[in-house]
Amino acid sequence: MKRLDIAGILLKIQNQEIFEAVSEDYSFTLKIEKYVPYVCAAIHDGHQFRKDLWDNCLHTDYERWYEEDPATKQMIGGHPIVIGGLDSRFEYDLNRSPDSAIYTDAWGKSLWKSNLSENEINSSLIKHNNFYKVVHTLLETLEKKFGTCVVYDMHSYNWKRWGREVPTWNIGTKNIDKDRYKNIIEAWRSALEKTPLPNAIKSTAKINDTFYGNGYFLKFITSNFNNTLVLATEVAKIYCDELSRVIFPEVTSSIEQYLSHAIKHHADTFYAHHRPNIEK
Repeated sequence: MKRLDIAGILLKIQNQEIFEAVSEDYSFTLKIEKYVPYVCAAIHDGHQFRKDLWDNCLHTDYERWYEEDPATKQMIGGHPIVIGGLDSRFEYDLNRSPDSAIYTDAWGKSLWKSNLSENEINSSLIKHNNFYKVVHTLLETLEKKFGTCVVYDMHSYNWKRWGREVPTWNIGTKNIDKDRYKNIIEAWRSALEKTPLPNAIKSTAKINDTFYGNGYFLKFITSNFNNTLVLATEVAKIYCDELSRVIFPEVTSSIEQYLSHAIKHHADTFYAHHRPNIEK
């Protein structure tokens, strides 16, 4: 893995080079082993938190971890194109627009002892902006090359906080073209429902049951690229104890192994049905 500035990353994508890099400021990673018409993303996987913010933060390290999506990058890590956040959403949230990416409060609790300075805010927003420069160039390159693309936008959620039975997997479709992609959405739901899980964990998959796909990552891509589908996919944190912060490696590994072929198969199906009108 190389450390590259944003200009270097953009140039490599535009030249369709094979590379794996961490951004110069260590805010995200991007791996491209091969140019294919699908991308895997784990934008809330990161836990890094800028040291100059530590003393001013009212949330504990555990409270931040609890609302992040640990291990989601590992679950998709074997695919050819993977982009993942390294910074905590508590510094800046990549799934929110720039004007709301810096929290003042989080989940009912004030985040800062004193208001952030303009310089502190701008330092985080620069990283947010650079990430989306890369996302835009990546999807622009893939749409030009293949005519279409599908993005697997992976997240996790704390199922124990819900006062009812919730699905193992949830797909949020509120902000995508459900008529155009009806069959491919159902194919993805069906595939997720078949995820084999150890320890007698049940695998269920529903659409718009717990979350609706309202994130900025999905909206940004959908508004800029007419032929790219983003599948906002949430897995309940059945792969860890969300209260004690223990990760269950056997569960995480099972999900990773299953997604290693399930995503590839689904992406191939998507491309077969939604690639440009050429001889099929």
